[in-house]
Amino acid sequence: MSTTAGYKPNLEVVSDTEKLANKTVDVFIADALKAIDARDAFCVAISGGHTPERFFELLAETPKAKSLPWDKVQLFWVDERYVPPQSPRSNYRLAADTFLGKVPIPKENVHRIPTEHSDIKAAACCYEQTIRQVFCLAEAEIPQFDLIVLGMGAEGHTGSLFPNSYAPFDTEHLACAVYVLDEKSSRITLTHPVLRAAAHLAVIISGREKAGILKRVLTTEPDEVRYPIHILWPVLDKITWLVDRDAAKSIRP
Repeated sequence: MSTTAGYKPNLEVVSDTEKLANKTVDVFIADALKAIDARDAFCVAISGGHTPERFFELLAETPKAKSLPWDKVQLFWVDERYVPPQSPRSNYRLAADTFLGKVPIPKENVHRIPTEHSDIKAAACCYEQTIRQVFCLAEAEIPQFDLIVLGMGAEGHTGSLFPNSYAPFDTEHLACAVYVLDEKSSRITLTHPVLRAAAHLAVIISGREKAGILKRVLTTEPDEVRYPIHILWPVLDKITWLVDRDAAKSIRP
């Protein structure tokens, strides 16, 4: 098990949420160009929620982002609420409203989580099969995304790997169902072996309400049950923490 002691995170702190979104776009562009130059394809998984919304908007507004060879981009989602794709709570819907219709990405390159299935396990299985097909994986292989963009919740979850759920410990699947009791919808998420296998992980964190949890996560010994983001500690060297000043206030001298 990797420990936090002595860990110096690759931490990039910016002054506000606008600069945070711009920095995330820079990471997206750099990783895309690197992957396309190397393999003629860029496989990326994005998250939903409030924090990445401006990042998505800038993908459609920034000239360098708009001019990417989007036909070589394979776009996936880290997680999704089990709601229809047209729901305002859908992570796919957020991306569709902010940038998907404004960049020249082919529809067949957009791989949303199929929440229209009547059974959530069937939906997770279908998403896993899509990943296997796009990556041309054998049965036991795990995909290597070029970039996975994550956030972190106020209790230390990432993706939909929540405390007190089985999902953080599922090593059998690429995607799994997450049953949530205290809100309206359950979820589907990529599992931690997929997150760990990525070439690069960018964790975006903003707001003073995240300052306390960020400090605890970065300074305490790994506890994957309490803080599921600690499931990533074996691959700390591949994580870039993109943090605004408010979220970083408890960890900066």
